Parts: sequence; structure tokens; C-alpha cells
Amino acid sequence: MNEIRYDNSFNTNEWSIIISLLVGFLVVFILPKRFPKKTTSVYLMCGVFFGFLFDHTLSVLPVRYYIINDSSSFELMDFLSHVMYAPISYLFFYLYDLFNIKPNFIILYILGWALVSVGVERLCGIIGIFHYQHGYTIYYSFVIYLLVISIWVIFYRMIQEYGEEQY
Repeated sequence: MNEIRYDNSFNTNEWSIIISLLVGFLVVFILPKRFPKKTTSVYLMCGVFFGFLFDHTLSVLPVRYYIINDSSSFELMDFLSHVMYAPISYLFFYLYDLFNIKPNFIILYILGWALVSVGVERLCGIIGIFHYQHGYTIYYSFVIYLLVISIWVIFYRMIQEYGEEQY
């Protein structure tokens, strides 16, 4: 098993999180508005919620399949790394709505986003945001992304069918 070597300096992984947050939220603010503010907030929170849910399910004892950032304790940068998911989830819903994905192409859309997500996670692993252990591999993340993105599609469809007033 590879030993995880923590660094305690402010370097690539912290800067990557900050830059990702700034660029991500800049994109959200620059894009033409497609949803009411309430719906936009919910779509942003989807990323944060599922990021927290799965990262804390998989990165805490007793399993601790991976460690986030520079230590095994929860720090400000860990929190910001979860907030980093907000613009990504918003972009998912935005593009889904913009391209008006038809039922025949939902599986391709989900698969495409899962592959992009794995690619981004792989990059995060290279720069030191994620440190896998105990046999965890990115292939497990791919399955999780398929599940989460499928839930997002169902959630989007529910909002479209029942309207914003229902939630």
C-alpha cells in the first residue's frame, strides 16, 4: 500500500480549489439565466449535498477509503472542495435544460458527465486533493457518478413536471 505523504504548505491543491471556485462561480454568474433564483439555488446545492454525502461516507472512519487534501482532519479547504461541486452541478442542469435532452439521449448525457467527472477527479488526485487508500479506485467513483447524475436527471424531470411551486 502506498504511504500518503501530507504536505502542510499552501500549494497546488489549495490553489486549484480556490481557482476552481472562482472560475466555476464566474461561469454561473456569466451564463444567461435559465432558472428562477430558487431553482438555481437548489441546483447549486445538489452538488454540495452529494459531494458532502459521498465524500463523508467514503472518507470517514470506519472505512476511510480516501483522504481529502493535506490531512485526515476536516479543514476549511475540505469544506471549499465540497463547495467546488456547486458550479459543476449547476452546469449539469443548465446544459441539460439548454440542450433539451430527449429521453433517447439521457443515457449518453449521464455517461458523458460521469466520464467528465472521473476525469476531473483523476486530475484532483494528481494534484493532491484526493488520496485513495484501502483498495479504493476511481472505478468506484465512476459508479457513484452514474448514480448521482441519474438522480439529478430524475430530480430535474420532477421539477419540470410538477413545477417550482411544489418543492
